[in-house]
Amino acid sequence: MTTADTPSAPFTELVNLASRLLGAGVVATNEDTFADAENLLVAKPAEFRPHTFGHKGQIMDGWESKRRRGVSAEQPHPTDQDHDWTIVRLGVGGVIRGVIVDTAHFTGNYPESASVEAASVPGHPSPEELQDAEWTVIVPRTPLRGDTAHEFAVQDDTRYTHVRLSIFPDGGVARLRVHGEVLPDPRELDGLTFDLAAQEYGGVAEAASDRYFSSPHNLNAPGRASVMGEGWETRRRRDKAHDWVQIALAGGGEVLAAEVDTTHFVANAPGWADLTGFDASTGQDPADGEWFEILPRTRLQPDTRHRFRLDAGRPVTHVRINVYPDGGLARLRLTGRLTEAGRAALALRWFNAVPAAEAAAALADAGLTSEEADALAAARPLADPAEATAAVAGLQPADGPDGEHSARRRSALWRLLGV
Repeated sequence: MTTADTPSAPFTELVNLASRLLGAGVVATNEDTFADAENLLVAKPAEFRPHTFGHKGQIMDGWESKRRRGVSAEQPHPTDQDHDWTIVRLGVGGVIRGVIVDTAHFTGNYPESASVEAASVPGHPSPEELQDAEWTVIVPRTPLRGDTAHEFAVQDDTRYTHVRLSIFPDGGVARLRVHGEVLPDPRELDGLTFDLAAQEYGGVAEAASDRYFSSPHNLNAPGRASVMGEGWETRRRRDKAHDWVQIALAGGGEVLAAEVDTTHFVANAPGWADLTGFDASTGQDPADGEWFEILPRTRLQPDTRHRFRLDAGRPVTHVRINVYPDGGLARLRLTGRLTEAGRAALALRWFNAVPAAEAAAALADAGLTSEEADALAAARPLADPAEATAAVAGLQPADGPDGEHSARRRSALWRLLGV
């Protein structure tokens, strides 16, 4: 039996950056004669139907390349370095914390070993441009077993946009999962209102009172729920307490509107719900600090999208939805905008995580010289705005009496990092 349905590594609680719902896709592959590389990203677990043959053999639910051969009758076997590969564009850029290479149902045709590399390439690169990118090994070449979900923790704090799966020398892989922390480019959010809770911008359902029937991560997943099982549902309460989910927002911001969606929950929607907020930007822990009301306890209807306009008030970094007494929700949307402090904190996280060349290029675009940009990129990580300001003040050449360099450098720092 495959272990694909029951991954156990802690990183699997993080969002799958290679989810098609987030926009992931297969950009290129060198070989998928037997089964398409696009199958790697299918959301549901791999299936197997024995004795189901097409024109190219047994139909497999995964990516499968043809059998490799050597160069001659005297050398009929592939070399130790011969391999096939597939490049995947992540749905959103982020820090990768773990990878699952799942060979479910591949028993006599799985690869001998595999490796995973990652790259950060801004914009919308072509396959040819990705081939020339700088790739970093995040999972070294490792032996594989058949019909097994191989879980690999990744120890790398760099933000990546693409991964490349290589299999040696050939064979089949059913699914690829790339779990991590979404880290958006803050420049893409400037001046916008957006769903601060959404996975695609970095919102995380980090705690919940109950996840008996389904995961709280469904609450801020992309798109609409198509069935009840794609929402969050608790068991029936037999006490006098209530259930809740706590969401860390994409960044500190003001919540301007909320949507509490009970679509598909007909006989099991909560009776009431409220929203409370917390601002952790001061260094307080949400577990210990005082939460404040955003939306008072409000009656809910089954199978309904409830929309509420909210008064812009105190900034929040976390929001908790409380449901009374129990039940299920399809989605929670929290439309708002980043505060200056929230945008600056997000920008520093992003700046510290991108590769050095990408950080220097962003600084140069903001107005620093190439020498200044390289020096500031080399000074990372910058822990807070004060440290960033100090690093800029230390750039060379030193300023003259007119303060020309200082003014330009401060302007560039504000333009990119908001500090």
